[in-house]
Amino acid sequence: MSHDPDTLLQAMFQAARQAADPAVCLPPHLPAPARGRTVVVGAGKAAASMARAVEQHWPQDRLDDLDGIVVTRYGHDVPCERIVVVEAAHPVPDSAGEKAAALILRKVQGLGPDDQVLCLISGGGSALLALPAPGLTLADKQAVNQALLSCGANITEMNCLRKHLSAIKGGRLAAAAAPAPLVSLLISDVPGDDPAVIASGPTVPDPTSFADALAVIEKYGIPLPPAVLKHLRAGKGETPKPGDVAFANTRTVMIATPQMALEAAAKVARAAGITPVILGDAIEGEAREVAMVMAGIARQARRHGQPAGTPCVLLSGGETTVTMRGKGRGGRNAEFLTALAVALDGAEGIYALAADTDGIDGSEDNAGALLRPDSIARAAMKGIDVKACLANNDGYGFFQAAGSLIMTGPTLTNVNDFRAILIL
Repeated sequence: MSHDPDTLLQAMFQAARQAADPAVCLPPHLPAPARGRTVVVGAGKAAASMARAVEQHWPQDRLDDLDGIVVTRYGHDVPCERIVVVEAAHPVPDSAGEKAAALILRKVQGLGPDDQVLCLISGGGSALLALPAPGLTLADKQAVNQALLSCGANITEMNCLRKHLSAIKGGRLAAAAAPAPLVSLLISDVPGDDPAVIASGPTVPDPTSFADALAVIEKYGIPLPPAVLKHLRAGKGETPKPGDVAFANTRTVMIATPQMALEAAAKVARAAGITPVILGDAIEGEAREVAMVMAGIARQARRHGQPAGTPCVLLSGGETTVTMRGKGRGGRNAEFLTALAVALDGAEGIYALAADTDGIDGSEDNAGALLRPDSIARAAMKGIDVKACLANNDGYGFFQAAGSLIMTGPTLTNVNDFRAILIL
């Protein structure tokens, strides 16, 4: 059976993204209008596209009772009529995110039991909802975020710390909205789909403590501004915990997850006569180490027909980490693929795609890249050495030379990373 590997991999990636498109996955979960007002708030890379889906599917005769404000990343805006969309910085917060978070907090205060709050949460919401706890400044939060992004901490550890430096995260938004009923619609971008981790859980109980946040600092030796250390050590104003009355009238619905995206990709593979193997929707760890393991599984499939006979595709999601050692460009998907290229060393019949479903791999302009058996040779013709690129964390430079960066622009959704290794 002949397949064009690039086309097939791209089709799987597209199916994964479409499964998490708010226009598709949000409308079935919309709550009924309240007797009073419905106030929409939200944060994340999909916040504006989620807000638009709410407006387009809200009962026309109740539009006058609908308004709100959401914050999304720069370049992720879509036009809305009743819900104000603010753009702010990600992954390091800025003053636009701070102002938006303050407005969101004010917007939900003073509502009654006949009103309702509809909260739209997606990945990236943590950096976008940048409202420092009393006594801290935006500069303090920026310094902590910058340090977190390069220390190798996983998303759960990062968000534990962020929650304890915030006036809005870790359930504090829900506490502000009470007694109004609150419905949260979530698009998950975190391993395990834990609502307390997605965007640092502004509307759900926080099981973590100030002590946990301090443990993250110690584990990674993160340098902190003095005010931050003082705030964490004082431990005043703990986040609301499970069982808190603030959550008595709240409901949380997961409308899109990495697993749903992988299943959509698997369907495309089956239709093309390729056996899909979903290895996991929550794979974490150092990107280059995950690549070594995946290369071993791909070789096993090629040589021994396990875990599936060829042609097959190994699908996985989750969020790897990169500990920066060099000064190159590229996010975790480019790093994963560069390490995979080194491990496979041009092995015949093995192709791969790794990309972020939000369209942005780390802080670069690419979503990810494609790896082909001749990628190392193509880059070498331009004087680019794959091992040197890996040592310098320069996956972007390698795949730019190999001519296989994937550019989608912002996709307006986010269910984390998508990886597919096709074995023919």
